[in-house]
Amino acid sequence: MYQLLKQIIKTGIKTEAAPLPDESMRVEPQRLQQEILQLFGSALNIRHVDAGSCNGCELEIHAVNNAYYNIEGLGIKFVASPRHADMLLVTGPVSRHMVTALKRTFDATPEPKLVVAIGDCACGGGIFTPCGADGVDESYASCGKVSNVIPVDVVVSGCPPTPTAILQGILTAISAQK
Repeated sequence: MYQLLKQIIKTGIKTEAAPLPDESMRVEPQRLQQEILQLFGSALNIRHVDAGSCNGCELEIHAVNNAYYNIEGLGIKFVASPRHADMLLVTGPVSRHMVTALKRTFDATPEPKLVVAIGDCACGGGIFTPCGADGVDESYASCGKVSNVIPVDVVVSGCPPTPTAILQGILTAISAQK
């Protein structure tokens, strides 16, 4: 215990300084919220689907929901049912046992629907792509990228992508909806 306290005293505090107040940061969320209301008539509802990921992307998606990124302040919220969703966030390579569930979720989402593939696995198979497959990203257990199963509007690369990249992908999909 003594060694730990000694290390803490020696290292000191290693956190970021608080950002300075910026009035433009208040105007931008209000503008985005107005655009979302105009496009969808209400808040943007997102349904997350884990198609077989390692859960690294899910941790970053949960971070988008925290007070620092405050995605709900922009008028974007997560819902439990695809019938209430405007957008699907899909993570992971699509495993064979998730194909039917993913297609049913996509079909249950009302039009106009958006699909965002989150992470390298969802975008191109990631580390689950068989070695030496020469462009084929399928195996006995995986269908590979999400676009092999359902149409994808926006891809967000990264293993895992940062919360900022995920938020940017969501906003890109909204912009493409116009």
